Amino acid sequence: MSVATNAAVSRRWQLGASVLLHGLFFVVITVAAVDLLSIGDPLCPQVISIMVALSTAYVTGLARWDRLGRWRPVWVAALLVAWLALVVLAPRVHYLVAWCAVPLACLVLQALRPVAAQLTLTGISAVLVFTLQAPQSDPMGVLLPIGAVWAAAVMYRRQQRLLDELHRTRDELAAQQRAAGALAERSRIARDLHDTLTQELAASRTLLQAADREWERSPDQARERVRTVARYLGDNLIEARRMIVDLTPAALDADDLSEALAELCARARSYDPATEIRCATAGAPVPLPPNTTSDLLRVVQGALANARDHAKAHHVTVALRYDGHEVAVEVRDDGVGFTPGATVTSSQRGFGLNSMRDRVRAHGGEFDVTSAPGRGTVIHARVPVVHAEPVTTG
Repeated sequence: MSVATNAAVSRRWQLGASVLLHGLFFVVITVAAVDLLSIGDPLCPQVISIMVALSTAYVTGLARWDRLGRWRPVWVAALLVAWLALVVLAPRVHYLVAWCAVPLACLVLQALRPVAAQLTLTGISAVLVFTLQAPQSDPMGVLLPIGAVWAAAVMYRRQQRLLDELHRTRDELAAQQRAAGALAERSRIARDLHDTLTQELAASRTLLQAADREWERSPDQARERVRTVARYLGDNLIEARRMIVDLTPAALDADDLSEALAELCARARSYDPATEIRCATAGAPVPLPPNTTSDLLRVVQGALANARDHAKAHHVTVALRYDGHEVAVEVRDDGVGFTPGATVTSSQRGFGLNSMRDRVRAHGGEFDVTSAPGRGTVIHARVPVVHAEPVTTG
């Protein structure tokens, strides 16, 4: 049984017990008043007045329980004084008035601190024992309420411990969920940093190294590389600022995955003009949630970075396909390839594929990698489209 279910059962049990105890109080007071009227006790008017005052104070306190706050002990003390007056003035109905001690004991447990409640319950028990001295008292009729008072106290304490345990468990679960959420957020930020800034900085570093080698023999080409790096570093700065705000990719201003992919491929070609990069889209575009569009874009970005930095590919094809129920992206290169599943020793390699897989699976999609040494690599990702409608133009 879950913590929420246990808490609900406990609350229902507590509510039922409260209704039973409060109902017992008013039944006892009513029956005692009727019995007293039938006996014709000389103090009947005074006793009935005390019963009415006690019942009114009882109901008023229950109705304003939350507002009473720190005045609850005073209210309970007033109830006990009125009950004690009934015990003294109406000895002929001791066997009934004694049962009022049970709901009053429960109020004592709720309103007072543990030590004060324990002393008060002892005092209530002493009053009940004192009533045994009255000639009209039935010993069993008084002893049974005493046992009920302490049984109610034991049950209340047990119930309170259960509630405290449930609250602790709930707090622990909430803390674990917060920790898991923080860990997931850290992982997501790490993926975003890996798939954006680190890859762009690595490409910029490559261009600057090439410019350094060409500076003497081909200064114009070297300067063009430096200008390209400066331009893209400006874009990276804008994207870093956006990530600080809400991790929204800069390439998604148009909210169109095909346009974002085309821009991404153009940027990849400027980093490595020797590599032919083609980008194609098939099918009728459908609207996607921003986080889905962002993650698919990052998958392609990571695949292009792998093709450039590790595969040494000469031809790369990026294909985006819509078929109404799912969106798929595929990145195919003719690079050196690798053996999927082989252990990667570099901490910077291997994280990219895991990041891609995590992004796709977060949307209920599938991620596949097909590769072999010397035969290139194909990365395929597809995610389902939920409640999507074709985008209309015109």
